[in-house]
Amino acid sequence: MAEAGLQMPETTLGQERQPVADGVLRVDIIMHVPALLRGLGIDPQALLAELGLAPGTFADPTNTISFASLGRLTALVVRRTGCAHFGLLIGQGAGLGSIGLVGRFAQSAPDVGTALRSLMSHFHLRDRGAVLSLSASGGSATLGYDIYQSGIEATDQICDGAIAIAMNAMRTLCGRGWRPSEVRFSHAIPADPHPFRSFFGAPLRFDCERTALVFPARWLDHRPNAADPAVYESLERQIAALESSATEDLVAELRRILRSLVVGGEGSVEEVARRLALHRRTLNRRLQRLGTSVHQIVEETRREATCHMLEHTRMPMIEIASALGYADASTFTRAFRRWTGRTPSSWRERLGAPAVAQSVEPGGSTSP
Repeated sequence: MAEAGLQMPETTLGQERQPVADGVLRVDIIMHVPALLRGLGIDPQALLAELGLAPGTFADPTNTISFASLGRLTALVVRRTGCAHFGLLIGQGAGLGSIGLVGRFAQSAPDVGTALRSLMSHFHLRDRGAVLSLSASGGSATLGYDIYQSGIEATDQICDGAIAIAMNAMRTLCGRGWRPSEVRFSHAIPADPHPFRSFFGAPLRFDCERTALVFPARWLDHRPNAADPAVYESLERQIAALESSATEDLVAELRRILRSLVVGGEGSVEEVARRLALHRRTLNRRLQRLGTSVHQIVEETRREATCHMLEHTRMPMIEIASALGYADASTFTRAFRRWTGRTPSSWRERLGAPAVAQSVEPGGSTSP
């Protein structure tokens, strides 16, 4: 059966369409997937049919694909080909130029910081399953990517692709020779890290709480070559028109915001209400009418983030607890047992995950 909702209605913004629905992303940034599949010896149309996707899924840049379908496709390709860096290959072929209006808006921004914050603010127009985050501290900036859609296969591959796209975006904004100080991955070190070393050309650190690029904060003040105030102002009006037509369930929006906050030990009602531009009491009342609360959604988000770290990384328990804002490992363990009926250690052992984190230097050496 073909996946529903592939065709999106036209808007007055020409080739731009209405913002995507929850749990989906636009295919314009991954339209080269069929070519990658053929290069790996896979017939794209046969694979799409096997997965129940429409044959023209990747034919029109304004089509969408669900995160669940992308995860299934990626996982299946990795299993059949043994290409453990398929997600990285997807990301290498895309950048700001692949994401239409939002990408052009970022490129015309007066500085890199404004460009990245513009991407963060309007990312949900293109992608309703993950969230970008940007923070700066101690002279370093961190551009991160987190998936908040639950129950997705191959999240490690999707994150690899996303951070490769982020790398290409930074090179567009800062120059082709730009390199980060470090690249972090929210999964264990692959058997062959060479493709990652070759593409990023920077120290790699695996088994981290978030997939991210780390770079000197001074780059946030850099003026992109394509910076253009008139273009930026014009595109800002078009973005505003798209935003005005966007509808997002309050709970879904809350999950999106919390996914970037919880991994970092945040997630207070006050901060969430501030980001939603609501008073705390108003937020609580609206959620109560929906049969939930900030506390409940925070707990669900923490559980999903914890399960991801336990399954895909080899982070020590104390580091996972700290990343999620728990005072100590025992508090974290009690919470996890409440969620799953198991201890974090037994849950990880059941998955057969190893237990030593490593980093990789550009030259190829590894260190614990």
